[in-house]
Amino acid sequence: MKIRKLTKDDVGLERSPGQEGDIFVGNLVDERHGGPITIGYGRYGPGQSLSETMAVDDVMIVLEGRLSVSTEAGTVSAGPGEIVYMPKGETVTIRSHEEGALTAYVTYPHWRPAHA
Repeated sequence: MKIRKLTKDDVGLERSPGQEGDIFVGNLVDERHGGPITIGYGRYGPGQSLSETMAVDDVMIVLEGRLSVSTEAGTVSAGPGEIVYMPKGETVTIRSHEEGALTAYVTYPHWRPAHA
């Protein structure tokens, strides 16, 4: 794969796998491109919630809006420019605040095969 500049305008968002709510994701780099990581964008509508046990290590960068991520150990909230790291095996609940959120994410390894 060659060096690429990626923007949110480059991605086609689709409903997050296994979710019914207003939560969408779109990969820009994944296993189809031959690298070891997945890179993409996520959009959370206002007041949405997603709970799962992390199948991969996930780094989420909040670009717009606010999110809270809860585990048994507590809750962190993040806004624009802040990063949340969710390690593989951790059970998390991600909740968007009233304005929703736009995120960028990087996972290792690829999250799509890990969910298959």
